[in-house]
Amino acid sequence: MSIIERARPEIRKMAAYASARAIAGMAPVTLNANESPWPGPADTSGRLNRYPDPQPAALVERLAEHFGVAPEQTLVTRGSDEAIDLLVRAFCEAGKGSVVQCPPTFGMYGISARIQGARMINVPLLADQGFALDAPAIWEAARDESVRLVFLCRPNNPTGSLFDASLVTDLCEALTDHAMVVVDEAYMDFSSEPSLAQSLNNYPNLGVLRTLSKAHALAGARCGCLLAGSEVVSLLKKIIAPYPLPTATIDAALAALAPDSLAATAEQTALLNHGRDTLAAFLPTLPYVQAQWPSAANFILMKVTDGPALCAWLAERGVLVRNFHTTQGLENCLRISVGSPPENARLKSLLESYSS
Repeated sequence: MSIIERARPEIRKMAAYASARAIAGMAPVTLNANESPWPGPADTSGRLNRYPDPQPAALVERLAEHFGVAPEQTLVTRGSDEAIDLLVRAFCEAGKGSVVQCPPTFGMYGISARIQGARMINVPLLADQGFALDAPAIWEAARDESVRLVFLCRPNNPTGSLFDASLVTDLCEALTDHAMVVVDEAYMDFSSEPSLAQSLNNYPNLGVLRTLSKAHALAGARCGCLLAGSEVVSLLKKIIAPYPLPTATIDAALAALAPDSLAATAEQTALLNHGRDTLAAFLPTLPYVQAQWPSAANFILMKVTDGPALCAWLAERGVLVRNFHTTQGLENCLRISVGSPPENARLKSLLESYSS
């Protein structure tokens, strides 16, 4: 049995939308897509009158090379969010399919599941163990016949925790032909650990989410990808939008993946990691900081005596941090993204002057 057989049967039977660009490519005269024959007056590139390729070959190949997988294992998406939504829509039949997640974690797993009408099964992280995964509880929950997807965020957002890769591969082994195990590696660039994408060939039910929004500084471009078996990629191509990425985004992503850009990104990532470590050493010196957790991402989660009050006080002084006080298990917790050195200095100065 293939993991694809766990996808919705009506999706498996579908044919992908045959876009004009996919059919014809870039012929000298393209009169098949109802496009304008001329660029618009505001189009300085002279190219935006034409639809982009549905899955731009150059970008697919460059992303695959960068992440160490094959092009046929790469689906380019509008950030990681689109890939999450596609997976839930493809594998979860409304009212029948279930999704496992480990809160506190990235909110889009739950939102996508609720939109699709899938049941959400929560297996909370172990807060008293540094927000570690509860592996036995995940295995038990995922064995439910209705489960189609297990989402794991590594490093986890918002805690920054980084669980051992063997937990994922063991879970993939246990859930072979039963459920997709999807690892969200949006913040993996800030960690020294290798990507689980290197295990794709060993586990057909493994999926890995990557994005150019974080370390590559393209949050506004909205470019990410799903790395998975070719069968899964082919399945999701049936339901993805005909032209998911704008031409400008494709150009920006290719530029970001050029050798010179990657070298500059590595320098910026090292600077952010240094800022994170410096901030992590500073926060425990503040009397109102009750706890903070080790982070392998570009942010730090801390618990203070009054999270909402500190968050509001900082905002009044022009510094925004994320308030997680209303999230179960994260009462009075704030998530601080690491900024530039001047931004970090401004934050530290304010935190030193604050009295709870």
